[in-house]
Amino acid sequence: MLNDKWKDILTRLDFAFQPIVNVKSGKLYAVEALLRNVKEAGWYHSIFALFDDAYRDGVLYQLDLVLREMAFSKFAEINIPNIQLFYNLDNRLIYMPDVSYGDTSEILKKLNLERKQICFELSERGTMQDPSSITNMVNKYKQEGFDIAIDDFGTGIAGFQLLYHADSNFIKIDRFFIDNIHKDAKKRLFCSSIVNMAHIMGIKVIAEGVETKEEYFTCKDIGADLIQGYLIQKPTSDISEIKMTYNDTKAFNKKDKRKSKSNIIDKIKIDKIPSLNIGTNLNELFKFFKKYPTNSFAPIVDSIGQLSGVIYEEDIKQFSYSAYAISLAKNDKSNEKLKKYIKEVVPVEITWGVDKVLESYNMHASNKKGIFVTQNNKYYGFINLQNLLSLSYNRNLEIASDQNPLTKLSGNQKIEEFLSNSFQNKDENSFQIVYFDFNDFKPFNDAYGFRQGDRAILMFADILKKELDYDDFIAHIGGDDFFVGFKNKDFSLVYNLVAKIQQQFCSNTKDLYSKKDKEHNYIQTKDRFGIERKFKLLGVASAVVEITKKTNKDNFDLALGTIKKESKKIDTPLCVSIL
Repeated sequence: MLNDKWKDILTRLDFAFQPIVNVKSGKLYAVEALLRNVKEAGWYHSIFALFDDAYRDGVLYQLDLVLREMAFSKFAEINIPNIQLFYNLDNRLIYMPDVSYGDTSEILKKLNLERKQICFELSERGTMQDPSSITNMVNKYKQEGFDIAIDDFGTGIAGFQLLYHADSNFIKIDRFFIDNIHKDAKKRLFCSSIVNMAHIMGIKVIAEGVETKEEYFTCKDIGADLIQGYLIQKPTSDISEIKMTYNDTKAFNKKDKRKSKSNIIDKIKIDKIPSLNIGTNLNELFKFFKKYPTNSFAPIVDSIGQLSGVIYEEDIKQFSYSAYAISLAKNDKSNEKLKKYIKEVVPVEITWGVDKVLESYNMHASNKKGIFVTQNNKYYGFINLQNLLSLSYNRNLEIASDQNPLTKLSGNQKIEEFLSNSFQNKDENSFQIVYFDFNDFKPFNDAYGFRQGDRAILMFADILKKELDYDDFIAHIGGDDFFVGFKNKDFSLVYNLVAKIQQQFCSNTKDLYSKKDKEHNYIQTKDRFGIERKFKLLGVASAVVEITKKTNKDNFDLALGTIKKESKKIDTPLCVSIL
């Protein structure tokens, strides 16, 4: 029981809620409960200090139970359907002697809330010295029907241990990595890797602490599913301020919409197999398989439309033929018996694209029949094995059709998409476009042969891949022409990078020449008119065009044609910003 000290502290505490919204639609997905008034309640300098004190007093679990009920009660008053509450758990709860499971369900029952409406957040703070204890706690909460999120991911090594041991539904990327992510290539690489890893594991990603439009666009670009932060709304104690849709986010996405149709899951390939509610009884399940005789399984969804799992007909077939089953089917409470037949599945979001769908299927190939698809985390349909193979085949064709056969770099279609996106988003972002064109490539090709010419092209492609960041756009227009696109990079950095690439190419290509030509520093061969003349050793010209919010698209082609021609006359990058 809590003593008077803690009872007094509890009377002064309150919860604020901060929205978690869909990165594309701006629709409210959940709210996180954040404890407030800790200083006024007991002169604690932080929330962590309050929980440290409760842990020392041995009342951490009892305190947390009361706080849960406070947060859940306030959440129940939000008049927005089908949203979740994210509630932070202190990992040290597992070491409290009075900890028990089932208390949360009792609170929810009293408040008429569903278990699936609650997501418990875990962090590496506290301890990871006993991973099995964390695993046991997570498993018990998941068995009861609660979701799990890993908070502050990336702040320490133990976070990866927690990811391994906790079968989580969400990862929340820590604010440290989101702050100025649009300016930091290392942060973008780290976060993009986390997103890819999480999606393959069937985990949704939340970007925490998004405060600017530039951070929002970058989080969307790297594939984050949900965002949370001051850009959307600050935490508020007034639940009337929580909105169903945050139109600013919706407007950002609409303005940033890409025209690319590559890597998108064709909805025709998704079978809209009907689902059953998790509260269904055995009789309804029998009717389902009778109504849909070609279906070998029934998708099971919870009260808010999330996929809880699947029941396979083969698992209940023998049971369904018994006289006991027919009698049991008339019992409304038989759904309790059905839960043991529900098999967990790892779905993919429809927005993740074909590549991640195929990777996820390969990782979770225990279900060889196909893979389940969700939309906004709600059950959407199923892609069978035949359609997966079709998606894979079409995706390979798509990649091959716009990929240079020599360098394997993107081609003209991707270049057009990059340019289109640049002009579409120039108000919020800056772009630099670089056109590289070899100098005196034809004489070199004629003198040394196409094989050496191909070696020079591959050499330049390798330099670009080595020197540029993972999120810089590299493409091969064809022949000896290359295209590079930068987004939100400092202009001086771009200039120095391009100059370095030019110098490195000139230095490396000398190894392609004979000893005599290297000593002369030129080659002697016929020009296009058949006249013998001297040509310089291979070099590369670079024309850099900057696109800003003041750039007029009508001036682009004219300026580009002029600067490309002039860049051939100098050995350094020639740059222009278009107005």
